[in-house]
This record gives sequence, structure tokens and C-alpha cells, in this order.
Amino acid sequence: MTTPAHRAPAPSRRSVLRGFGALAGAAALAPALPLPARAVPASTTTELVERWAALQTGGPGLDLADAHVKAAVRRVDRAATTVLATLDRSAGRASLWPDLADWTRSNTVTTTFKRLRSIAVAWATPGTSVAGDAAVADAVADGISWMHDHVYGPGIPRFDNDWDWEIGSASALADALVVLRGHLGDALARSTAAIDHYTPDPNLWRADRQIATGANRVWIATVVAVRASLDGDETALGRVRDALSDVEGGGANSVLAFVDGGTAEGEGTGEGFFRDGSFLQHWKHPYNGGYGKELLGTLSSLLHLLGDSPWQVTDPALDNVYAWVTDAFDPLMVRGDMVASVCGREIARPSKQGHAATQTVVEGTLRLIPSAPAAQAATLTSLVAQWIAEDTYRDFLAATTPASVVAANALLAASPTPRGALVAHRQYPAMDKAVHHRPGFALSVSAYSARVYNYESIQNENLHGWHLSDGMVLLYTDDLGHYSEDYWPTVDPYRLPGTTVDTARLANSANFRETSEATWVGGAAVPGATVGAYGQDLRARGSDLRALKSWFLIDDVVVCVGSGITAPAAGGVETVVENRKVRDGAALVIDGAAQPIGNGWSVTLDDVRWCHLSGTAGYVFPGGARLHALREDRTHTWREINIKYGTDTPVTRPYVTAWLDHGAAPADAAYAYVMLPAADADGTRAFAEACGTAPGLRILGQDDDVHALALGGTIAANFWAPASVPVGAGVPGEGGSLHADGPASVVVHETGGTEWTRPTTVALSDPTQTRDQVVVDLNRGGLRFVSADPGVTVTRRGAGWRIAAATAGLAGATVTASFV
Repeated sequence: MTTPAHRAPAPSRRSVLRGFGALAGAAALAPALPLPARAVPASTTTELVERWAALQTGGPGLDLADAHVKAAVRRVDRAATTVLATLDRSAGRASLWPDLADWTRSNTVTTTFKRLRSIAVAWATPGTSVAGDAAVADAVADGISWMHDHVYGPGIPRFDNDWDWEIGSASALADALVVLRGHLGDALARSTAAIDHYTPDPNLWRADRQIATGANRVWIATVVAVRASLDGDETALGRVRDALSDVEGGGANSVLAFVDGGTAEGEGTGEGFFRDGSFLQHWKHPYNGGYGKELLGTLSSLLHLLGDSPWQVTDPALDNVYAWVTDAFDPLMVRGDMVASVCGREIARPSKQGHAATQTVVEGTLRLIPSAPAAQAATLTSLVAQWIAEDTYRDFLAATTPASVVAANALLAASPTPRGALVAHRQYPAMDKAVHHRPGFALSVSAYSARVYNYESIQNENLHGWHLSDGMVLLYTDDLGHYSEDYWPTVDPYRLPGTTVDTARLANSANFRETSEATWVGGAAVPGATVGAYGQDLRARGSDLRALKSWFLIDDVVVCVGSGITAPAAGGVETVVENRKVRDGAALVIDGAAQPIGNGWSVTLDDVRWCHLSGTAGYVFPGGARLHALREDRTHTWREINIKYGTDTPVTRPYVTAWLDHGAAPADAAYAYVMLPAADADGTRAFAEACGTAPGLRILGQDDDVHALALGGTIAANFWAPASVPVGAGVPGEGGSLHADGPASVVVHETGGTEWTRPTTVALSDPTQTRDQVVVDLNRGGLRFVSADPGVTVTRRGAGWRIAAATAGLAGATVTASFV
């Protein structure tokens, strides 16, 4: 994993903007970046409109003989004809659709315009049943006029959510105008004036004209750009280009620059992409899979619109966009699924399940490739080829737009080499998340701290997200639809896997948008290996529960350790080992005995050493555990977790749940268990039998000072306070010690070698992100120092070594020292 210590310093937003005006003025003559391959560069706003129309319809040259193009056109046709059939065209109508008549909800306005857009796009798309039908175009134009008369236009008060007025409705209307422009005549100016009334400035939004940030800034800028293209407003197009870099604000809210790229303290809101791949929106919510993916999708379209024109973006920070794809999206995608912990409240929307989030990432990346520099274009091409091939749950080509089918077909026709399955361990210190990719599975850990919010629940969405960051561990296996198919409304929200929770019942949206009092969240990752330590000082919201939690991820082994579990006022506290939506035929074995896991089965067993759930993982309890387990069918509705977008149709899904009960008002309770996602039942038993003896797993520390273990050639420790743990002199756990002078995460990892040379990496970090220096003493003989990252000083200390790392400004990133 690359850390800031290995990277050249990112340019500050101030330095990016120096001379920016000169670059912008010379855009048409000397482009700063390679541009999309287009037959004719756009020199007029009319040509920009034609480009945007092609994005909506796929362009005039659609090959309707191609099966995927034909299917995409059918999807466009079906969406349009479905809503066209119920469009109310009567003179005395109170709405355009009977089910969209609640004019107290702004989402009604957006949805109405989206339906009008779908009809307009179908009218303009070759091969649909309504293509070129004048009566259909008249119906859309009449519907738009009705909306201006009654709902959307100057002099008509807005209500509810500003997003719908300035972004949702405006963008849908603008798209419809682009494809219908030749049919609208003088009515076009009325519509563009209405858009300009609500969305006049690419830098500002909301009724009180706040600074627009992150995805909202890109959405606003795109609305202005399309409206300006229709109106021939070249001045507004220049302001759109500059708004992406926030020229008017001195770069403080640039969407292209990294948030932590050198801006003076206090500038900006902290929303956007970070160098470590994190993305925050709504100030402190992790949101790569929500607002982040929308930012990528919309920005890629806007760059396509403005590229190779007098208004193209010339900010050098545009190069950062390619790093977003490789660092902020790819590691958080698992064979077409998006890690749920970075999707914010979108996990509570039925329309966003089934790998829908990653479709936007693939589409956006396809639009970036033509204008990317050669090396980045090659990387992005191999990624897209991999993403399309590995998602066997949802066929991208069978779900995307005609324009994206055309782009994907062109890419795949060149037979690019896919990247291959991702094998990596990645931590995101700026948003308190970690992901671990191995052959056959991936796993994510979700935490929060004083720096990051626990969960988002606004607009009556994600009402039961209480424990999403209380150490939630999501395991992604070959069951690619596990977190789709109604997982989030039916899973027990008090028993999310990996969490330690107070079992007290909570009100909808209780304690949302809160940070913790604790700063200790994060870990250390070994570069070039799938080895890392991660930890969380959990301070529960709405409860006095406190717990220290660690995850040690070493290739195919995930060791989960907890201590200090204390909650004086709690009626009950549990740590959830697993909560899995199971398929037919799933089998559970506990200590070698098959369990009859029909609906309603439950059991409590003492001194359990191991268990195995087929299709999921093996679980080992090194010291034995009193294990509770049940199998239940859970019936719920999406409306229970999302009043705004949910449905009232009951859905039922089967679950197997296993947990450890710490009892009422626990004091200093603890746990230790191991997840083995790649193991079968025999492998799980063998791992359990090897625990306690080298090179098997040994727990070296499990108290308020340190969590530590030895496994094979790896020692991993999360130091909550100054402490020492035993380490080996050639054999882990035999002689020597590892000491940290305070809070730190440390991994000592051997990578093979010979009897005389064992390449060893010491990876360490300051997870609190508050310390100026971390000092680690590795008292272990037989090691010769080789190299260290900048800011890391290594000196002799007896037979071992002292490693002093300057951690100020690293923002929790890992640094390393190498030995043999």
C-alpha cells in the first residue's frame, strides 16, 4: 500500500490556481491534457448540445443489430412507454401522474421531470417504439409547460428539499430539453429560464446560497453547463470550468484537488476525495459508494461535454481523477458489489441494491478513458474489462445505457487484458474503514472516531443504521447477491456481524451523525502483502458501552479480539460473530457435530472450539466460548428503514446468527475468535487444533494496554497505551519483546527468505492521528537493518532496534522499516 511518505507532495490548491487563468485562456490552443478522440472538436455551444444529446441516446449511429445495443434501446423504450401509458393529459389535471400528486414533497417534482425525460429520450433514440413520434414529443412539451405553470418556475415558491429544485429536477429537465430542443421552439427559452432561476451559479446552491461542495458542486455545475450550452451562454460555461477548481473561492472547495492536498488549515469543508482514497460528504460521512460515485459519474460526463472545446478543464489537478478510480473505487468494489459501509444512507434504498452503485463507477470510468494519458488509459481499460467480466450477478452490458454499451463494446472489442482478481489489503485512515481482498473472498471493517460520523439518517432514510460503524465486518464470498436481495431491511440491525452492541432498543434515526470521543481508530498495513492490523476504541452512541476491538488480517485469517467491554447501565451487551443470509442447503457444523438449522432452531453451547457455515466461513474460538446461535426467517419491509423511498411489500429472508453474550452491565469482558473464509470444515478444525503452539495462532496480549498475536511469521499488535509483548528470536513468541511508547499499531512480518536471512518488515502507524512521534523497540536478535521510509529513524538498542517514526501530518498512514 502506498503511503504519503512514498509520494511526491501534492500541489496545494493555491499553487494549482496560480496561473490558472492563463491556462484557461489558452485552452483551445494548447490543451494541458490529452483529449477525447473526436472527429470534430467542439467550437460552438451548439456542438456541446449535440454531444450531450449523444450521451442521452447513444448517438445517431446506433448499431441496432448488436444484441446489447438492441436490449439497451428496449430498456429505454420500456421505461418510457410504461410511464407514458399513465400520463394524464387532461385539461383539469392536478398532476401529470396520479401517483405523483403530493406537492408537499419535492421528490414529486424530481420524479415527474425524470419521467418526462425518459419519454423524451425514448422519442430521440433510434429503434424505440416512439422514436420521432410527434404526438409523443407534444405530450412531453405539454407536460413541461404544465410544470412551469403550476410547480417549477420563477414566482412559484419552492418547498421541502433544495436538492430536488436545483439538481434533481433541473438536471432531468435539462436532459429533456437537449433531446427535444428542435421540437420546442420558443418554449425552450422559458424552460432554460426556469432552470437558471433555481440553479444560476455553479459555485452556490440552496435558497440561502451556500458554497456547493463535493458531488453537489459537480451536479450544480453540470446543470449550469447544459443550460448554458442550450442558451449559448459562453460566460456561464467559463464559470463552470472554473467552478470545478473553485477559482472564485481560491480553490478551497475544488472538487479536483485532494482535500488533504496542502490547503491552508481552515479552508474548505473537508468534503471530497483524500489522498488515501477516502471520500467524505455531508462533512464527515464516508461516501465513496454514494456521493463519491455520483461525483465521478457526473464529472466524467461534464468533462466529456467540455473537452476539446474553448471551455475545457485545464487544471493540473485533473490528473487526480484517475487516482480516484484506482484508489477510491476499485478497492471498495467486490465483483460488482460496493462495500456497504461507504454507501451512506443509500443502502436503505431498494433501487440501490443488486450492484447498482458500481454501474455508475463503470460508466464514469468508460467516459474518462478516451481523454486519459496513455498510461492511465491502459490502467483504466484493464480495470473496466475486469469489472465487467467478474460481476456474474449483474451483467453490466444488460443494465447500462445505450451510450455506455457503445463505449463498452468498443473497449472489449480491442480484447484488453483484464487486471485480474484484486489481492490487496487497504486501509482508509481518513474515513475509518478497511478492506481485505484475497482469492475467493473480501472483507470490510467499518468503524468511526472523533474524526468521522457513525452513520447517516436524513430525509427519513436509513432509520436503523445505529450500529453500522460499531465494528461491522462484512464478508463477501462467491454469493455475489448476499448483500442484495433485501438484506438491509431484513437483517437484524442489532446484530450486524462483527459489532459489539448494547442490546437496548433504539428509536428510528437515534444518535445519527455523531462522532466518538475516541481518536484511536485505524491500523498498520504491510506494503505489498495482505497483512494488516486494525483497531477501534469503541465508545457507543446513546449508551455507556465501551470496548477495545481489534482485527488482525493475515492473508486468509482474520483474528478478532476484544477487551475492556464495559457498560454499567446496559441491560445486555453482545458481540456478533456472524449474521448471514443463507441459501438453501446451507449447513452448520459445531465442533464436528452437524446442526439441524431449520427455521426456528437455536442453541447455546459451552466451550465451543470451532464451527463452520457452508458457503461462508469457518470460525475458531482459541480459548473456547459460550456460543449462541439461531436460524430464523425474518420478515420486514423497506418502508421500515426508508420512509421516503421504501415500499410496504413484506419480504422474508433466512438468517443464521452466532453471537457471544457478555451479559447485563458487563465489566471488562473480552472475546477472541477467528474467521477463516477460505477454509472448509476440516481446515477449520485443523486451525483450531494448532492454536496455542507455533506456528499456529497465539494471543500475546488482550487487555487495556495491548491486543497482540503471533501467527506464522507475523507479530501484530494494537497498543492502546505504552506496553510490551513477547516476540521471537527467530521463532515468533519465543524470547525478545516488542514495545511501543504509546498508542500505535505495529506489524512485524517475515516474508520467507533462508535460514540466514528472513526479510522482515516493521509497519507502524499512529491510529489516533494526534501523536508527533511513535517509538517502537524491537528487542529481537539476528536482524540487520536495510532501509526505512522518510521520517523513520532506526538505531541500535541492545541486540535489537529502536524505530522512531515522525507521525505528525501522516494522518494515520503506515510507515515502514525493513530488515533481513
